[in-house]
Amino acid sequence: MTVLITGGMGFIGLHTTRALVDAGEDVVITYYQTWREPSFIKDEFGKSVTVEKADVSQPEIIEKLAKKHKVEHIVHLAVPGVAALSAYEDYRVNMNGLIGVLEASRNAGVKRLSLASSIATYHSLPKGPYKETDHLPVQSANPTETFKKAWEILAFHYADRTDLEVIAMRIGGIWGPLYHSMMNLPSRLAHAAYKNIEPDFSRGVPFAEDTGDVCYVKDCAEGIKLIVLKDKLEHKIYNISSGIAVTNQQLVDAALSVMPNAKLSLQPGKSPAYKNNNYLDMSRAESELGFVNKFGPKEAMADYIDWLREGNEQ
Repeated sequence: MTVLITGGMGFIGLHTTRALVDAGEDVVITYYQTWREPSFIKDEFGKSVTVEKADVSQPEIIEKLAKKHKVEHIVHLAVPGVAALSAYEDYRVNMNGLIGVLEASRNAGVKRLSLASSIATYHSLPKGPYKETDHLPVQSANPTETFKKAWEILAFHYADRTDLEVIAMRIGGIWGPLYHSMMNLPSRLAHAAYKNIEPDFSRGVPFAEDTGDVCYVKDCAEGIKLIVLKDKLEHKIYNISSGIAVTNQQLVDAALSVMPNAKLSLQPGKSPAYKNNNYLDMSRAESELGFVNKFGPKEAMADYIDWLREGNEQ
């Protein structure tokens, strides 16, 4: 089988490519501006991995690639960076990209289109655990929450009208090798611990007891791989994450277990934004896909810091 991953040169995309290649699949990955050749996948370029340049906001390009490579499955990961574009450009890229992959999938006879949705779709809910069956409010607090909810509604409507199989993957907070924005806490802690510097808390020092559902990128890639390879899926939406509420202090402790002299400190207690059971319910993916996280906070932090020790910048 050949799988096309839009945004495949990105953080999650390259790890997902590795997981699919290890499963014996051929992968076509797209890039727009950034070219990366990480050690764990670069030897597959030109072999099991084909790299194509593509602007996903131009719908006809993805269709041409899907037909050219006889693609059977598309994983749509490409998305503009948060706050990277104006309101108009954000709409244009997100929505043109969505209709582009939908039309490309239908016209090229693709068997399944898997869309990268997000844990952000649950952001406006007061507490967890967050289940795929939860009714989500219309109001949205940030661009990711807004576009991902809209994507799901529009993509499922399109699927119903065309008989295209569309799957939404509600992905948790992902961190690990190649993560570059440093927006999430575990990545900032890993880099600070490795470099023996204080983390960047310019936006405010996190509270020790606040929690989040953070998933190591290698586990996320395995979850996406399972969705791609499953012959028949029983549902349209799957959570992909760790399925546990990890405290910020647990992340600090994980970093200290690897780098005991690291300069890491948090505010005590809980913030006003604290939520109970702030994690994704993973029972659907576990029971139907056999999805199991292999990396807990300590194992993930050790693996990430080892990656940095090897001389990798991100």
